[in-house]
This record gives sequence, structure tokens and C-alpha cells, in this order.
Amino acid sequence: MKTLKKLAIFVKSNNRSLVPTGGLGQLGVECAKLLRGRYGEESVILSDIIKPSNDIVNSGPYIFADILDFKGLQKIVVDHRVDWIIHFSALLSAIGEQNVPLAVRVNIEGMHNVLELAKQYKLRIFVPSTIGAFGPDSPRNPTPNVTIQRPRTIYGVSKVHAELMGEYYHHKFGLDFRCLRFPGVISSDPPGGGTTDYAVAVFFEGLKTGKYQCYLKPDTRLPMMYIEDCLRSLLEFMTAPEEKLQRRVYNVTAMSFTPEELVEKLSKYIPELHVSYRPDSRQLIADSWPQIFDDSEARRDWGWQHHYDLDKLVDLMVRDVTENYIKKASN
Repeated sequence: MKTLKKLAIFVKSNNRSLVPTGGLGQLGVECAKLLRGRYGEESVILSDIIKPSNDIVNSGPYIFADILDFKGLQKIVVDHRVDWIIHFSALLSAIGEQNVPLAVRVNIEGMHNVLELAKQYKLRIFVPSTIGAFGPDSPRNPTPNVTIQRPRTIYGVSKVHAELMGEYYHHKFGLDFRCLRFPGVISSDPPGGGTTDYAVAVFFEGLKTGKYQCYLKPDTRLPMMYIEDCLRSLLEFMTAPEEKLQRRVYNVTAMSFTPEELVEKLSKYIPELHVSYRPDSRQLIADSWPQIFDDSEARRDWGWQHHYDLDKLVDLMVRDVTENYIKKASN
């Protein structure tokens, strides 16, 4: 494997450059932190179209990057000698349904741009996919790595498109394309509009008010993972030797739970917690997604192992949300 360069997130080589696109989303900031710890602060360039906070600016290189501006992306790769692109830019499931034309531009046209960029400059590219890439015709318990998909959200459709285009570019042009299908990712960042975000919102609302109204039925089972497992899987996959990879797209997961199972665990920390259930349009999305994610191929081929189960996740989330949000808000 080449030594790493800059991340869009963009990554650089020898002194490698990595660039995460959509870097100020749920995964981008924490991913940049992890990669900078391994490859050095200046080797990872965080990028987005949003004005960054002082904390982001002070943590390492940050640049403006519009994934719909191909020439602008070319300039970034050339100027910063980028080696890797980690492409996080996307409108999530529930948000995408509210603005389909924008989701098509960001999730599909933007994906085409970064694929062409990676092909032209021979970059390694990582694109996350999702449990949302499956649909109501897919087997749900368990959902294997290769099966019928046919999702019914623009987010899911765009991710299947990304998977297939990436595989095509790999086989046709030799592009080093890598993709992981993530489950719901739980972190102490405020919820951002995904169907699985109830599992984040319940901590914020529960710790703040002792109440939460859940938009999914109590028995809706979905695959999940803690953000540290998610980012570690990304790094391990990106650095896995080519000869170990039997395919370019893998399922990864850590656990599956329902809202009522999560509430039961959280009630040990908030005994007075009251959760009501009022399913909305997101229930239809969740009902088309996997309940149990089969990631046995990732475990077999490149040694994926999760570290966090539901008990550890709840303990960490209660601690992080309390320290970083609840206590600060009350000061």
C-alpha cells in the first residue's frame, strides 16, 4: 500500500494527504481526528461548504470544497497532492425525502465527480454506504452482504448507485474503491436527520427533560454501532492489504436493538424516564431496512471485530451527553 497523503476528507502520501468531503457532518470531524492521530495533523485536510468553528480551524487544515464543482476539486487534489478521498457528503434518509432534487445532485452527481477525480489522479477512495441501501424485498433477518436491494428512498437509491459505480470503476479502470455499509451510527453529536437518530435523540431529551417522544414503534429492530467502532472499521478497511479484499463493498455492524430495549437500558441511569411512541413517515423507512446485519464476510476477510455492545454504548452516551451538552447548557 502507498503511504498516506491528504483527506476530503483529503489524505496526502509519505507525508500523505487525506481529504474528507462533507467533513463537518457526524463522521467527518471525528474521522479527521482519528486520522490526524495516525498520519499527522497536516496530512488530513477537512473540507465542507460550511463556515467552520474556531475549534475546527484550530484542530488542523480546513478548506472549502464543493463536490459539485469538479474543477475546484481538481485544484484541491493538485495543490495539496492528495492521495485518498473519504467521501462523506450526502443528504441522509429522512432529509433526502424532503428535497429529492437536491439529494440527486449531492448524492449522485457529487459521487460521479469524486469517482472521476479518483480515476483521473489514481486516488484511493472510500465511500460509506448504509443499511438504507436495502429495501422491503431484501431479507431482513439476517441481511447478507450480497442480496436483492431495491431501496425506496432517494438516499438508499443513491447509495446503491454509488456501490455499483464504484465496483464498475474498480473492474473497468482499476480504481481502488472501498465501501462499507454502515448501520445506524450512535455518537454524542446532536441528531442530524437520519431514521436511526432516535437512538441519539433519546439521550439528549431524556437527560435534559426526562421525556422523549419516539417516531418509531417500540419493537422496531435496527442494526447499530458506536461511532468509535464505525471509524475504526473505516481505518482498518482503508489500510487492509488489497489481497485480503474479496469484494469492494462490505456490511459492518456491532449490535441490533429496538427502541424499547434501548429505553430499558437507559432507564437504569434515568429511573423517571418516560418515553411515548408516535410513529411517523420514518417508520415506513425503518420497516424496509435490515433488522439483523450479516457482516461475517468483513470479519472473515479483513478481521473486523466490534468493541462496543449495547451496555457499553449506553454508559458512554450518558457520560458524553451529560458532560458535553447537559452540564454546559446549564452553566
